[in-house]
Amino acid sequence: MTLKTLKITALALALGTAALPAFAETITFAFTDDDPNYVAMMEKLVDQFEAENKDITVDFVTAGYAQMMEQLPLQLSVGKGPDVAKITANDLLRYTADLRPYMKDPDGFAKLHGKSLDLIRTPGSAPDKIGGYVASQTLNQPFVNVTLFEQAGVPLPKKGATLTEIVDASVKVAKATGVEIPFTMDRSGHRFAGPAFSYGAHFLKDGQLIFPDEGAKRYIADLYKWTQSGAFPKEMWGAAGGTRYKNMGDEFASGNVVTYLAGNWMINPFVTKIGDSFDWTAIDPPCGDAGCVPMPGATFIVAFQHTKAPEAAAKLIEFLGSEKVQRDIAEQFLILTGAQIDNPQYKTDSANAKSSMEAFARNVGNVPEEARTIEKTQGASAVYGSIVQRMSQLIVGELSLEDTYAQLAADAKGANVEIAKFAAAAK
Repeated sequence: MTLKTLKITALALALGTAALPAFAETITFAFTDDDPNYVAMMEKLVDQFEAENKDITVDFVTAGYAQMMEQLPLQLSVGKGPDVAKITANDLLRYTADLRPYMKDPDGFAKLHGKSLDLIRTPGSAPDKIGGYVASQTLNQPFVNVTLFEQAGVPLPKKGATLTEIVDASVKVAKATGVEIPFTMDRSGHRFAGPAFSYGAHFLKDGQLIFPDEGAKRYIADLYKWTQSGAFPKEMWGAAGGTRYKNMGDEFASGNVVTYLAGNWMINPFVTKIGDSFDWTAIDPPCGDAGCVPMPGATFIVAFQHTKAPEAAAKLIEFLGSEKVQRDIAEQFLILTGAQIDNPQYKTDSANAKSSMEAFARNVGNVPEEARTIEKTQGASAVYGSIVQRMSQLIVGELSLEDTYAQLAADAKGANVEIAKFAAAAK
């Protein structure tokens, strides 16, 4: 097996030439994750798979999330790219293959993964299609630096706190401790969306993408106000261009951030990166007029329709998605898998990690159906990308608030037009 950590140009080449003749039984597996230890474990699992399947070679390609998401949509749209990949964008699920005919025990696999497989199925696909598996189920909630709150003598935000109350408390802590960043979130439309829902924003109306409505405008105006005051630093979103993703986890881990809106996938990396430097935990999601919304999401490991080696891809998916492998991953990396793992024994002595897992676990049932619906809606990624781009332009002064609202609305309308074209072409 070969491991490749690639720059954008090299990744494009690898993805563009991934599908090889079936007789070669060589498949490309493109993988990305914020946790380098998880990447290393996946490499070892692929080594094990190759040892057990001498007739299959897996070209294991790794890259940063932003690089992967810039290249994959373009490659898949023209029938190229890796055979298997880890993805987060629901828009890409329409390219997934049905592996059921090639699996050794498809019914056993479906039983293990249960209803989570519905997240991979798209309108018009077979009701029992197996395109891969849900690698992780995620929720977005704030992480707080407990030590800084204690040093500042400021109480942690309680359940029911609004985003404004959380940001205000974070500003007080930053001023008292001299920390640079009171509040931040990843440069991501998905991360943006949870609080938007709590403000009463909607992304869909009568089957059409809409953004922004009045609730969204109130939220955008608050975020903009916080960038002007320094509560939400301009450099966070303004430093990168276009729709490019930017993770702020390292800033939090280094102690430079009071409150960081992210998700449960960051728990295990924080255990390693933060160590005993300070105490931290996740808190309940911010609340608003429309409730307290922990934005849901998922990561998927899937095979694509263009693969020339569906049998090999199915074998890899069946191996990686097996109960033993999924249990090991869940327990070692504190992941909420799509596989139904009974009584996972999370391997951590970290009280910070345990309290964070508890915060996420108690909010699993608080996800509104509308938030799950938008995650499965074609075009959602386009709206998320538009949010990142237009918010960045607003923050750096290229757009006014009113111009931002107008550009976002135009982008949503454009996404609807593209969706309609795609639907018409598919008939």
